[in-house]
Amino acid sequence: MSATAQEVAVKRSAAARTATATVAVKVNPLGLEKNDYKGRPSTLCKGCGHDSISQRILNVAWELGLDQTQVIKMSGIGCSSKTPAYYLGWSHGFNSVHGRMPSVATGALVANQKLTCIGVSGDGDTASIGIGQFKHAMRRNVPMVYIVENNGVYGLTKGQFSATADEGQQLKYQGVNNLPPLDICLEALAANATFVARSFAGDPKQVETLLKAALSHRGIAVLDIISPCVTFNNHDTSTKSYGYGKDHEIPLHELSYVPAIHDEIEIEEYEGELEVELHDGSKIVLKKLDGSHDPTNRSAAFDVVDRTRRENKLLTGLFYLSEEQPDMLEMLNLSSTPLARLPESKLRPSREALAQLMAGF
Repeated sequence: MSATAQEVAVKRSAAARTATATVAVKVNPLGLEKNDYKGRPSTLCKGCGHDSISQRILNVAWELGLDQTQVIKMSGIGCSSKTPAYYLGWSHGFNSVHGRMPSVATGALVANQKLTCIGVSGDGDTASIGIGQFKHAMRRNVPMVYIVENNGVYGLTKGQFSATADEGQQLKYQGVNNLPPLDICLEALAANATFVARSFAGDPKQVETLLKAALSHRGIAVLDIISPCVTFNNHDTSTKSYGYGKDHEIPLHELSYVPAIHDEIEIEEYEGELEVELHDGSKIVLKKLDGSHDPTNRSAAFDVVDRTRRENKLLTGLFYLSEEQPDMLEMLNLSSTPLARLPESKLRPSREALAQLMAGF
């Protein structure tokens, strides 16, 4: 635990001990109240799905006892990319250039692999200008939680169609979209992401469960969360609206999260429910609704996402999970001490070594 978090935890513990018996102060494993995980007040439209997701991140971080001083919040440009200011106020946040969040996150984690990275992007920031960076973050298996707050429009610039907008979708000021959409989960699967899931901002329990699993994952965890834009894209014919989501959401399975001891992941054929244990010992309980989907089967994940996309169904849940591929930092074989904490003498060659090198030319 960092010094800052430890000092505050001690103060909170003292406050809890002096509280009256009738008013219990609820604190997390670090001795902190949930309010300590808040950020600044939101400036988004009232009812925006992004604010709901921010609250889910706050709840999960508090419940898991994450040390905020060891969390980095990354974002690009857009309404979604403003949200890191609204949660985990003690964490460092970096608002990068449009679509370039993955490369900035990659650099930060190479410099300090001890950090927990939560990246928040939008469908425009990721699926349009940032699609190349998104793909390379997947193939490198950058160890981070990558959340796409997906509403099908550029809300910050007044509601133009994004790359995830439905073909034939009509907006008051933009006309009709005649281009087929990109599917975030299909793109992640094609780029070899090791954790792919989808949820709906109006389903807080599922969002929080998937966030806990994503934070436990060794590698990149992609969460495509349908997050309605109440100003530009919340009419019932839109697949990114609250009404459509509530009427058409089909959970792929019921999920619960149970902290446990370390063990290797193991999947077997099952009926009803199966408890899947992840790399760090956290567990996901899978419940089959159709008796067929295996989240460790990449081909099956492609099929179920593509099939339900063509049927205009909002399928949510964990589509794919793999713990076999090492993450980027493991492949780089970095020193146990983060590069950010190494002295200059360890980070650059000596004057003598440079002189010898130059003499060779």
